[in-house]
Amino acid sequence: MSRPETDPRHLALEILLRVERGGYADLTLDEILRRHPHIDPRDRGLLTELVYGVLRRRGRLDYVLARQCRKPLARLEEKVLQILRIGVYQLLELKRIPDAAAVNTSVNLAKRLGLQRAAGFINGVLRGLLRTQPELQWPDPGAQHLSFLVHACSLPEWLARSWLDAHGFDTARRLAEAQLQPAPLSVRCNTLVQSPEAFGQLASSLGLSWSRCRFASEGFQFESRRAFELLPAGSFQPQDEASMLVAHLLQPEPGETLLDACAAPGGKTTHLAALGGNRLEIHALDLHPARVELIRRGAERLGCRGIRARVWDMTRKPDWLASGSLDAVLVDAPCTGLGVLRRNPEIRWRRRAGDPARMAELQRILLDRAAELVRPGGRLLYSVCTTTPEETVQVVDRFAAAHPDFVLEDLRPLFPDWASLFDQQGRLATWPGHPELDGFFAARFRRIP
Repeated sequence: MSRPETDPRHLALEILLRVERGGYADLTLDEILRRHPHIDPRDRGLLTELVYGVLRRRGRLDYVLARQCRKPLARLEEKVLQILRIGVYQLLELKRIPDAAAVNTSVNLAKRLGLQRAAGFINGVLRGLLRTQPELQWPDPGAQHLSFLVHACSLPEWLARSWLDAHGFDTARRLAEAQLQPAPLSVRCNTLVQSPEAFGQLASSLGLSWSRCRFASEGFQFESRRAFELLPAGSFQPQDEASMLVAHLLQPEPGETLLDACAAPGGKTTHLAALGGNRLEIHALDLHPARVELIRRGAERLGCRGIRARVWDMTRKPDWLASGSLDAVLVDAPCTGLGVLRRNPEIRWRRRAGDPARMAELQRILLDRAAELVRPGGRLLYSVCTTTPEETVQVVDRFAAAHPDFVLEDLRPLFPDWASLFDQQGRLATWPGHPELDGFFAARFRRIP
């Protein structure tokens, strides 16, 4: 039995409470695991499962809880509600955990935290669910489209409406159900130190099971997080396959000078350096000093040269760069992040209906500032890890209308092997056609000579 300070349910509760107060699940989980380096691997796995599972499926869990609790969930003490969610998640989703263990560990956790008065309530709710679970009915997907997406697929109502309007029910359901699954453990092989073939051989020699990504030539997927522990730190960069496509779209050439306008934490910056064979000059900017330090550390770890990381607010023109002086600029803009719900599940509960339009205003400003720096004949690539019309096609259309000296390029002839990833205008749009990828959008402009 785990000690109280390393009990995975106790730690999961701590993380969920911190996420509820504004923390990020991945960063908080990493911090907790560093604090407890000797935690049993099985407990590490259960902890990760509980945190991400509860965040992904919170809508489903609350739908069930609302039918078991006599008082509204909003009136429950925060710790009590999170303990109930952890318990219900185990009962509904983790069949390897006996029902009695899921109930008893939840009750004991409450008692350990001094919530004796709530322990009986928690026990009653969870045991009530066990009695009524065979009769549990979800909204009818044939007739109650919105309710099904909200309660069975765990989407906030505003996002469910948006996906229904954009894609219709069948596709919206397919996208929503894909986001309930764990994200694949994907990495980008660092081609500055070895070829993908050599990287695969190295992984096999370490006893790791892997497969190649479908689209990204440097991409690998692993079955176990042991890969992150066994592979040399400088040989890979954790990165979703869709994210790996972005740097390719800029097509950097050795000897060019580039700008990565919103670069942190640096995955795309270091990818650009690798594609340019370490023969690029890359200005990598971010607003926050701590995140700029992440870029520097990542570049050093991966052996990337020519990256000049700097703190800068790109809503202002960089005063040390001359107008029209850069060969290419990447604007991987801040966005609502609704394309990466598998990896950052807390995002779905933080975003609101007005956020896409608000973010689009910032994205427009960033694109305008970046455009000033592109030389005649140079490239400007806009990318976001979201799928809302406001932040994707509408931003691009507004930019094109305001900048007649830039032309939108059709990327399909340049990347024929990725034909299914582009829309009818030749812009990258990994959704809805490929829900197994993160939802990315990218469009490339060329400044007219």
